[in-house]
Amino acid sequence: MTESQSRLRNPASWQPAGREREGLWIFTRLRDVIDDIANTSPARLALSAFASVCLVFTFLLSLPISSATGTATPLHEALFTAVSAVCVTGLTVVSTAVHWSFFGQVVILVGIFVGGLGTLTLASLLALMVSKKLGVRGKLIAQEAMNNAGRLGEVGTLLRIVITTSVVIEGALALALVPRFLLLGEPFWQAVWHGVFYSISSFNNAGFTPHSDGIVPYETDLWILVPLMLGVFLGSLGFPVVMVLQQNGLNWKKWNLHTKLTIQVSLILLAAGTVLWALMEWDNPRTIGPMDFGDKITHSLFASVMTRSGGFNLVEQNHMESTTMLLTDALMFAGGGSASTAGGIKVTTIAVMFLAIAAEARGDSDVKVYGRTIPQGTMRVAISVIVAGATLVSVSAFLLLQISGQSLDRVLFETISAFATVGLSTNLSAELPPSGVYVLAVLMFAGRVGTVTLAAGLALRQRSQLYHYPEERPIIG
Repeated sequence: MTESQSRLRNPASWQPAGREREGLWIFTRLRDVIDDIANTSPARLALSAFASVCLVFTFLLSLPISSATGTATPLHEALFTAVSAVCVTGLTVVSTAVHWSFFGQVVILVGIFVGGLGTLTLASLLALMVSKKLGVRGKLIAQEAMNNAGRLGEVGTLLRIVITTSVVIEGALALALVPRFLLLGEPFWQAVWHGVFYSISSFNNAGFTPHSDGIVPYETDLWILVPLMLGVFLGSLGFPVVMVLQQNGLNWKKWNLHTKLTIQVSLILLAAGTVLWALMEWDNPRTIGPMDFGDKITHSLFASVMTRSGGFNLVEQNHMESTTMLLTDALMFAGGGSASTAGGIKVTTIAVMFLAIAAEARGDSDVKVYGRTIPQGTMRVAISVIVAGATLVSVSAFLLLQISGQSLDRVLFETISAFATVGLSTNLSAELPPSGVYVLAVLMFAGRVGTVTLAAGLALRQRSQLYHYPEERPIIG
């Protein structure tokens, strides 16, 4: 019997197959579109992926089951919370502990975990597509994008290594925190939930807390504060650095340049931030003034760690001195390591710019450090990232000043915290009208993917030039 005779005798036998082929055609077309975007504009694919994830979590948080009262959450509140979770920021317009149900808090926690892995997950996806389409050249680009951190250059194992590392570190942090919550009198499952929540929130530099009063009640409890600081610091280094440390330990000579610069600048900012924060707040009666010497040092170290993307706070940000708020602005804008869960312009960007300034002051034609020369293209990317970040912050601060009518110090603090995905707040986010909430949501999104996408776009947008214009140097400075 021929195929046509079979179809005439039993039409229903081939209709589902036709619909199945139609469905497969849709998926095939979607795959082709994604492949085309990945090869023509990886930055656009990264933006689309992050935006889609934010919309999915916005929908979940807007459901009645996500709120403690069983009513639907307004769109601007659900969107802001979803973007803050996926972009691992920690800013809130409603109380995480009071407004959201257990289901809503689980959605937020999953968003934090996905957002923390987002950049590297997209990197592995893009690298896999590039490798398929561009062969050896694509693999070299993917390896360079991950700072040549050993196995991270192997696209097939990247995602597994990243997820395994995250789960192991977060599991260790949870094991350290759960017993303490149990000793403080919490029921077993509540202690487990709080331990897991804080471990994921700290390692991903999110700053969300399941307690209505945050971690202020534990301001002298080192059993809780030390794991939080350790999780935030490790998360801010970035997976490429963590992988190098796993492979080579503390053997400085075997570290690559990215690892050396990231750890060195991070420690410098940590030490400087601790000392300066302590000096500025030492006698402030509204923050750490009445405390003893040990607690003042603990608060200063904790504040220095958290200002570079952690987002947890032990003191009211509005009670700090104006100079301390300015210091916090600078540390937040600096951020953490590249390919990490931290935000900001990244510590390697700062390192490259200071090295370039030092080379110019010495009259050197090359920017050199640790026996290596930094390419001119890297410096162009660093300048672009800094200028783009400053522009985003300036425009957003201008808009929020017009919308809120608040003082510049509060607006600038909230704006930089959103851009750098830190989460420290003067409570301005909760006071803003929906228009201001949307501005901060866009800024958080741009801060999480903007500078990374810009750097990737500049690094991958290489084209051959058949001619070169005559050079002419304008007057600078």
